[in-house]
Amino acid sequence: MNFTRWSARLPGTQRRAAARTEQTASPNRRGEGSVPAARTEQLTDEPPSVPAVDELRVREVLDRVPSLVALVHGPDHRIAYVNDAYTTAFGVRPLGERAREALPELDALGLFPLLDQVQRSGKPRTVKSRKAPDGRSYTFTCTPVAQGDGKGGSDGRGVLVFATDVTDHAEAAERLRASERRQRETAVTLQRSLLPQELEEPDDLRVAATYHPGGTEAAVGGDWYDVITLGGGRTALVIGDVMGRGVRAAAVMGQLRTAVRAYARLDLPPHEVLQLLDGLAAEIDANQIATCAYAVHDPNEGKLVYASAGHLPILVRDETGAVLRADEPTGPPLGTGGWVHASGSIPLGPGSTAVLYTDGLVERRDADLDEGIAALESALAGATGTPQVVCDRLVRSAGVTPDHDDDVAVLVLQHPARTGPDSELFRNAALELLGGVEAAPRARAFASGVLTSWRFPAELHDLGVLATSELVANSLQHGTPPMRLRLRRTDRRLIIEVTDGDDHLPRRRRAEPGDESGRGIAIVATIASNWGCRRTPGGGKAVWCEFVLPRTQAP
Repeated sequence: MNFTRWSARLPGTQRRAAARTEQTASPNRRGEGSVPAARTEQLTDEPPSVPAVDELRVREVLDRVPSLVALVHGPDHRIAYVNDAYTTAFGVRPLGERAREALPELDALGLFPLLDQVQRSGKPRTVKSRKAPDGRSYTFTCTPVAQGDGKGGSDGRGVLVFATDVTDHAEAAERLRASERRQRETAVTLQRSLLPQELEEPDDLRVAATYHPGGTEAAVGGDWYDVITLGGGRTALVIGDVMGRGVRAAAVMGQLRTAVRAYARLDLPPHEVLQLLDGLAAEIDANQIATCAYAVHDPNEGKLVYASAGHLPILVRDETGAVLRADEPTGPPLGTGGWVHASGSIPLGPGSTAVLYTDGLVERRDADLDEGIAALESALAGATGTPQVVCDRLVRSAGVTPDHDDDVAVLVLQHPARTGPDSELFRNAALELLGGVEAAPRARAFASGVLTSWRFPAELHDLGVLATSELVANSLQHGTPPMRLRLRRTDRRLIIEVTDGDDHLPRRRRAEPGDESGRGIAIVATIASNWGCRRTPGGGKAVWCEFVLPRTQAP
C-alpha cells in the first residue's frame, strides 16, 4: 500500500488552507502604526526556509506524533499504516492484512463496529477512556479519510484511528471515584449505625420501617426514623430529614435523633419537643436545615397527636380504607428559629394504619410534589397486610430502585383491631374520683374488683391495689378536681394512671423519719416496674405506673 496516495480529508481542511494562502497574498491592514512586511524582510539576508504546512508530507508528521495512529481502508479494514508510537505500544503490524486478524487490540476494545459506522456514515466518532490490552487507557477518535483524488468508492474509503494516552487521567478519575465510594460507604455505615438497629415494640401498635440510601452516584443524606415507648401505654414516633449530604449530614442526623430521644423522655407535647429541637438544630449547625415530624399515640384517646417542622404530612388509612392527610399545623424546618410550633391531631383508632416518610419516597424532578403524595395516598388505600408488607408495597409503588437518586425512609404503624381471645388481653377500666376522702376507699375497692376479674395472681393483685391507693392518695392531697383513675392491661403489662387538674408534677424524694407525707411516690417507684408523670393538654397532670406481667399472664 502506497501511503502517499492517502491524505486525511477532514472537514474544513481545504478552507483553512485557502484562508492561509489569502492571508499570505493580502497586504498588511492593521493600521498606520504597523511595520510593513518589506521592512521585516530586509532584516535578514535571505528568506526563511520553513516549509508551509501544506508542503509537509503526512507520513513524516504522523511518524513523529506521540499518539497512536493507524490507517485502515476498504470494507474489510485492511491495514494501510501504523506509526511508530503504535508499533511501540502493540508491536509491528503487517501492512495489507485484515485488521480483525492483524489488530487484535482493536477487537478487544470493541472498535470494529465503530469503524464500520464511521465508514458508512462518513462522520468521525470518539470513544473515551478505554483500557487496552497493554494496561493503558486511550481515547480513540476514528475519522473517515478518502483517496488522494477525493473520489469515493468502496475501495477508496478508509478510517484513520487516532488514540490518545489518557492513562494518567483515567487513573486519577478512578482514584477520585474510589475515594468517593469510600466516603459514601463511610456515610452509609454511619447513617445505618445511627438508625435504630431494632425498633421498640409498643404494646398497642405494630410497627415496621425501612431505609434506602440513594444510588451509588448519590451521596447519602440524613434521613432518620425512630419509635420511642414513653411508658403508660404511650408511644412516640419520629421521622426526619437533614437536607445536606455525606458524613456531615449523617452526623447531624445522629445528634438530632439522640436529642429527640432525650426530649421524648420528658413526655412533653409534640410541639414542645420540636421547639426544643429547633433551638438545638441552630446550635449544631446553623447552615444545616432539617425537617421533622414528631407524633405521640395514646391508645386511650384513639388519635395521633403530632407536630411538624417543615416535614411532609402524615397519612392515615382508617378501618374503612379511607386515607386522611394530616396537613396542619406545619411550621418551618428546624434551625430557622423565631417560630412557635403547635400540635395537631388525627384519628388513629383500631384498624388504622399510619405512614410517616421522607421526601425521597414522593418527590420526583419531573412531577409536582402533591402528585407524589396523592400517588402515595392511592397506594396506601390498597396496601393491606402487616406493617412490613405495607412498607415494602409503598416503596415498590413509588418506584424506588437501588439506583434511586435520593434517600428514602418510611415508618409504618398499625393499631390492630383485636377480636376474640386476643381482645381479652387488652382491657380498660376507669373510675371518676368524686367525694373527697371517700374516693380513696372506693378507688381501692374498684381496683381490687377489676384486677380480680382480669384473673391476675394474688401478688400482682395486691401490688396493683397498693399502687392505686398511693397514686390516688397523692392526687387527693396535692391535686385538684377533676380526678380520674384508669386501669389498663395489655398482653405484656398492667398500667395504673391517675389524672387531676393540677399541673404540678410530683417527684420522688427521700422522706425523713418524722415526715407524715412524701412516701407515696417512693413506694410506687419501688414496687412498680416503671413510673412517670406528664402534663395533660388543657392543664392538669397524669401520674402513672406499670407492672410487667408474668409469663403466665402474657401470651
